[in-house]
Amino acid sequence: MSRIVYVDGAYLPEADAKVSVFDRAFLMGDGVYEVTTVLEGRLVDFAGHMRRLIRSLTELAIRPPATEEELLAIHRELVRRNELDEGIVYLQVTRGVADRDFLYPPADTRPTLVLFTQKMAVLERESVRRGLSVATLPDIRWGRRDIKTVQLLYPSMAKMEAKARGADDAWLVDTEGRVTEGSSNNAYIITPDRRIVTRRLSQDILHGITRASVVRLAAEEGYTIDEGGFTVPEAKAATEAFITSASSFVTPVVSIDGSPVGTGTPGEATRRLRDIYIAESLRTAI
Repeated sequence: MSRIVYVDGAYLPEADAKVSVFDRAFLMGDGVYEVTTVLEGRLVDFAGHMRRLIRSLTELAIRPPATEEELLAIHRELVRRNELDEGIVYLQVTRGVADRDFLYPPADTRPTLVLFTQKMAVLERESVRRGLSVATLPDIRWGRRDIKTVQLLYPSMAKMEAKARGADDAWLVDTEGRVTEGSSNNAYIITPDRRIVTRRLSQDILHGITRASVVRLAAEEGYTIDEGGFTVPEAKAATEAFITSASSFVTPVVSIDGSPVGTGTPGEATRRLRDIYIAESLRTAI
């Protein structure tokens, strides 16, 4: 069965889906996106993703292409048409089609809206069983990482460099030696005194939707949440480390630059956080 995608009001076979060569995302990287996980045919944390989408659009002065209710209906229809039980729905909004110019086109320019689905194993992953290895790299991205833009060249470069070093992913490090986040995820460590340490919300990191849920659930489990950030040596000395994202949920990190974290195997605390996050997601998905 050909995958059905959504482009500006039409549900189309993927081979027939087209976007103009003058689209601002193609010419200028001028757009934002969201990824919503699907479990048992239902959407996880949909409202949170829509709040972040509106925030990103507002920061870039892009008109919302539809209401939240309309976007929910599109998501559900794509899930239905593609018979998606487990995977993701990708949504992208761009400023729209206009002649190439560094200045924005008129404010009433129609934004481009594209959505598609991807089937993937979300619950059962080899990376969860064995844990991830990460390599640390300098964070040289632009300064508004809190906006979820389609400008993903450096994260792609970082992932490729990590792969070249024999690692699964990259953790990015600021000029003060402190980890900002992963190439496409938020980063955490767990200390022996039951502190979960991560970076505080700012323009330095993406305000993860999964992050918000996991931080809340961890506090309910009795962990102290420390948003003061951590250095690479502190991470290597931690009891456990993990990442969060919409598609990876909570995934353990067991090695940093070749040095094992804790026992070098996925830890019980990370496993517990993953389990309770999944349980809540299954209970609240829409």
